[in-house]
Amino acid sequence: MRTLLIALLLSFFLGSPVFAAEVHLSVAASLTDAVKELIATHGKNVEDVTFLPNFGSSGSLAKQIEQGAPADIFISANSKWMDYLVESKHILAANIRPFASNSLVFVGNKKLAIATLADVAGLQHIAIGSPKSVPAGQYAEQALKAAGLYDRMQGKLVMAKDVRQALIYADRGETDGAFVYKTDALLAKDSVILLEVPQTLYDEVIYPISLTVEGAENPEAVAFYEFLMTEEARQILQQYGFIVR
Repeated sequence: MRTLLIALLLSFFLGSPVFAAEVHLSVAASLTDAVKELIATHGKNVEDVTFLPNFGSSGSLAKQIEQGAPADIFISANSKWMDYLVESKHILAANIRPFASNSLVFVGNKKLAIATLADVAGLQHIAIGSPKSVPAGQYAEQALKAAGLYDRMQGKLVMAKDVRQALIYADRGETDGAFVYKTDALLAKDSVILLEVPQTLYDEVIYPISLTVEGAENPEAVAFYEFLMTEEARQILQQYGFIVR
């Protein structure tokens, strides 16, 4: 009886993994759909690996990592929050690479007549990612200040926790429109792109990617990171409207 019990236990533990490997991802909200597909595509070629993505504003994610939240890979919507984690020694600068690029647009109801940022300033309620933590909001603030319109728009700006929430506000008609990335605008149901914000008014939108210090010690995280640099991954990003080089 004892021999049978031991045999059954050995069969159970040898027949299935005791611990599945985990890869924790902290990813800018605007990359949600693309990264979900990247995970699914890579997942077809690996076994016993669980991917745990955390999507949100780059600033919120960086602060979560700083405070101890598990993260093997961080993809930010700007360099500011990547540098923040380099300074706090959660990321090595040598591991940072450019991942993708994007552009800023203004979306809203197709009936609105919007040709310039000055037209946007004439609206009543405008959604924008909170510039304190949302890169899309920071880019929008930068563009509005460069155009000399930011001060006159105070009281009209509706702050969103991330760029996807800003899009939802506009898509539901809760605001007249929203500043979002072009890739987000392509996912809108009722809103359309009314204006492409002139690139001369804000810094180029580049998404840096890096393994964290912990992630560099996780073989499955390293494998996924390397997959994200492949031509297959580039093509998926392009399908979602991102610019890759």
